[in-house]
Amino acid sequence: MIKKLKVAIDKGPFKGGDVVRGIGFHSRHLIEEFNKIKEFDFELVDAKGSNLEQYSLVHFQKFNPFFLSLPLNKVIKSVITIHDLIPLVYPKQYPSGARGKLIFQLQKMLVRKMDAIITISETSKKDICRFLEIDPQKVKVIYLAADKNFRRLAPGKWMSQIKTRYSLPDKFILYVGDVNYNKNILTLAEAAKVAKMPLVIVGKQAAEENFDRKHVENKPFARFLEKYGRDKDIKRLGFVEDNDLIKIYNLATVYCQPSFYEGFGLPLLEAFATGTPIVASKNNCHVEIGGDAVLLADPKSPQDMAEKITQVLKDEKLRKDLITKGETRAKKFDWGKTAKDTYDVYKSVIGSR
Repeated sequence: MIKKLKVAIDKGPFKGGDVVRGIGFHSRHLIEEFNKIKEFDFELVDAKGSNLEQYSLVHFQKFNPFFLSLPLNKVIKSVITIHDLIPLVYPKQYPSGARGKLIFQLQKMLVRKMDAIITISETSKKDICRFLEIDPQKVKVIYLAADKNFRRLAPGKWMSQIKTRYSLPDKFILYVGDVNYNKNILTLAEAAKVAKMPLVIVGKQAAEENFDRKHVENKPFARFLEKYGRDKDIKRLGFVEDNDLIKIYNLATVYCQPSFYEGFGLPLLEAFATGTPIVASKNNCHVEIGGDAVLLADPKSPQDMAEKITQVLKDEKLRKDLITKGETRAKKFDWGKTAKDTYDVYKSVIGSR
């Protein structure tokens, strides 16, 4: 009788701040789809504190270059998901410190011992190979997808209810995500002013006021708050549950992702699925994930971003074209495929010697 594959999946992303970020979203949906695959068994474990020898393979869900996130001793076949290496792409904005530099050298050594590395875009794969000096053959790109509940909604009473609940204007630019340096929300706010359109920002960090404003990682958001923190046309909603977020996407006039850099850019797929036209900054990841279904703008130019936003507002043919292409593109990304491709990585690792 063939022994059934038994996988240990690190439960780190199910606690702390990762729960509401892309890493937690990824892990939750992966587990949901794994429950539908009967060919193998899995358990959520604390990978650092468990006896891993009882499993066929362990899948680490998180990698931080400046913190020890991998065990010193590899006891079984091992896979790791690395979402992005943004702190290495922007070292000035994400300083490691002396201790972080030492840990990074150790992390590089430990990650090379992994039997396979999963990442979420070709953009991130290039960074992994470059910064961690990994053989490209060892890195598998497996895309994410939007939650299946993200969809176009028929008009109804929910529209006035959501507008009232969140004090939303009739027309607005929407942004969903964090406020880190790479997210570039200061440029977005300036573009919204040039375009004379209200801006609605959704995300837990965006509503925070009590943080170290002098720390280099927080300075861009501190500058944003100094300039626009009390602006009545720039609303920071904080964290919003998915049921309401889907409705806010549906109400948005245009979705804008202004990032200098992304590892994937999940909100693009959420906007595609809800029929919201997108203006996105021109970077490798947005081109990779968005294709021709997004209107690209210069992330360093508020004027260019405003021009593209205005174009989507005024050109009805362009608007409809972006929506149609977006809905078609959203169908290319599927959590069932994500889970199957991940399982295929497990099988290839177990089959290797």
